[in-house]
Amino acid sequence: MLSKLAWKASRQLSVNLNSRIAPILAPSATHRSQRGICTTPKVQERLATKQVQKHDWNRAVSEAEKIVGYPTSFLSLRWLLSDEIANVALHLRKLVGSNHPLLKTAKNLLYNGKNTMQAWGLIVLLISKAAGHAPTIPDMEQDKSAGVLHSQRALAEVTEMIRISHLVHRSLVNLQRGTEAERDTSTYGDMTFGNKIGLLSGDYLLGHSCAELAALRNQELVALMSSAVRDFAESEFVGDRDEQNNPLPSKPDPENRNKRVEDVDFNDDKILDPYDIQSVMGIPEKEWELRHILSAGSLLGKSCQGALKLAGLPSDIQRRGYLFGKHLSLAWQTCIDMEPFQNPSSSYDGTFSLVSAPVLFHLEYDPSLYDEIEKGKVSVENIDYKKIHAEVLSGPGLEKTKELQKKHISAAMKVLDEFPENDARQALQNIILAMQDL
Repeated sequence: MLSKLAWKASRQLSVNLNSRIAPILAPSATHRSQRGICTTPKVQERLATKQVQKHDWNRAVSEAEKIVGYPTSFLSLRWLLSDEIANVALHLRKLVGSNHPLLKTAKNLLYNGKNTMQAWGLIVLLISKAAGHAPTIPDMEQDKSAGVLHSQRALAEVTEMIRISHLVHRSLVNLQRGTEAERDTSTYGDMTFGNKIGLLSGDYLLGHSCAELAALRNQELVALMSSAVRDFAESEFVGDRDEQNNPLPSKPDPENRNKRVEDVDFNDDKILDPYDIQSVMGIPEKEWELRHILSAGSLLGKSCQGALKLAGLPSDIQRRGYLFGKHLSLAWQTCIDMEPFQNPSSSYDGTFSLVSAPVLFHLEYDPSLYDEIEKGKVSVENIDYKKIHAEVLSGPGLEKTKELQKKHISAAMKVLDEFPENDARQALQNIILAMQDL
């Protein structure tokens, strides 16, 4: 009975996927020349001018999935048909109609469109295939049809499980005594129940990812990925927060306007050492980099580095994997940050991250806007988001964010140029180019 259900679910998943992703047409000769392998001198040229034909995100991801064998999301049949995930889904239905943040997180995981979070495992596998592996790797450890190792597939799944567990844990609502959430008795029961489901679901994914990671039997890899989990936790304690732990930007410091700070990154030899957070607070670009390296870039970068470690490649090549993952993650984040500001003709009635790049850059340009943000010390719901949205659109924040995106895309492309020419490298370049059009 279970096998028949799995077969039906597989067919339905395939139908849904095919109906959503357009058929992949053979590119013309002109288009092939436009998408040629990128070399370092051409990177700036390709980023400076948009190509006539826009790169389609879904198409780029779909082609990349074929290169490494199959869609890599942890939301696979093996997970969807497990008893644990089925129970979580049943309990989530009880939250429908409430405003618990866990529902929004679940929706984004399943229907997240162009900013798909499930592509992280795909990136790890693509960089694994692009770099290749040492000749000493035994044949039985290789998936020769896809050009990656079985251990690298396991690491890709671990990466997504850790990522999703972090997002689920961030959906918890602060119900401690004295907060507005605790005093709202009409929704207190829903919030408490949602917290229990979020906590248990996140812990289950994180615990299972630790077991999968330990099964790879590589102490250096365990230490590397553990430091990424540590960075996640540390990201939740950067700067000021409201009562619900929503991040607030640091108050602009005029003395920091011309202050030179080295690039935000971690010590290669001491990956477990924390970063000096206070040295970058109040400096918009560096504060933004620190927040998002800790919350996302560290995991993707160290996962790519770990995949090349499993391949038995030298440390300098492993370092390239880390840099590629870090810069790609930051470029990805700029797309997410710019999305609420992409349509200036319409009024904005939602919320957005107050530590997004456009807001931080605008605060540097106009520190007086911080008076409005200070109203959110108790709750960000006290902030007039429409006012901040309009102010940001009238200033240089969005343009500076686009420059920041180009900077990290260019850095990721430059790292890719150091890998051998193959279909996996080309697929990564196509994903990056498609990212510019999001």
